[in-house]
Amino acid sequence: MSIHQSMQDGLETWTRDLRAACGHFDTELAYNRSLFIGEVSECSRGGLSLAYLRTNAGLIKRDKPNADHDNEQDCFLVSQRGGYCQITQYGQSIQLAPGDLLLMDSAGSIEISPFGLIEHVSVSLSRDEVCKQFGSQSRTFGKVSSSKACGRMLHVLMDQLCKDAWVGEGAAGEGEALQSAFVSLLGSAFEQDHVSGDDVAPLQGNNLRSYVQKVIDESLSQPGLSPVGLANRLNISVRHLYRLFEEQDDSVCRYIQRARLKRSADDLTNPFLKSESITSIAYKWGFTDSAHFSRSFKKQFELSPKDFRSTHLQQAVGAA
Repeated sequence: MSIHQSMQDGLETWTRDLRAACGHFDTELAYNRSLFIGEVSECSRGGLSLAYLRTNAGLIKRDKPNADHDNEQDCFLVSQRGGYCQITQYGQSIQLAPGDLLLMDSAGSIEISPFGLIEHVSVSLSRDEVCKQFGSQSRTFGKVSSSKACGRMLHVLMDQLCKDAWVGEGAAGEGEALQSAFVSLLGSAFEQDHVSGDDVAPLQGNNLRSYVQKVIDESLSQPGLSPVGLANRLNISVRHLYRLFEEQDDSVCRYIQRARLKRSADDLTNPFLKSESITSIAYKWGFTDSAHFSRSFKKQFELSPKDFRSTHLQQAVGAA
């Protein structure tokens, strides 16, 4: 077989497997075919259907559902396992980093734009049940929070669902129970979409600072989180934002870093996440430089991330 034919077969295999697993999507390559990576597979975990995708395509898109090829009865909970991408649906674009979760609707047009090589896993959920959960909101696209209690539980469930130990169909009714748990948690798990000036205007002093901290806590996974971006979202001046924290002998940048380190420490001591790499956890909470993360973590907790995780997991085993 010629090299050209092999590359052609690789793209055709990817297209066939992608459409079988996810619907009638088209792919635009970011590189020539010799550099293209595209892998799709399906499996069952605990009675739920999962699809695994790994690719460096430039764009994966579906302009609108095709009645002959697409199943519009599902929503997909997407877990970004590696790399970065942007997903666009219903006029909204959301960027995903490793560890992020996003709910996507099978009924609308979709664009997935990988930034290099990505890996993600998606679990199929009943669209009817998701819509019932949201009621009049009819919300079927959005990023799952990493700080809200329901959002954190969804992250843990999804991480566990991706483990090899879950391989198999599961006991009778297990899939239905897991699907019900996922859908129930989604109702209160989304990140805050938008902060308007009208929301902020009546708030002053400590109340405004508390509100700002809430917005920060919802945005920690965004690598580009900055005082300027926050001020623009809140419709206040950057100087006003700085002053809110200076009044408490603090700074907005230090608050963001402490919050990110605290979330990272929580994940490092979570026994359900013990197989997640330290780098993946750091990226999940907005750090983009693993060396900087390690230095900052050790300064905050007086232990390296590796030693911190080992010490606390051993203590948890001893306490049990």
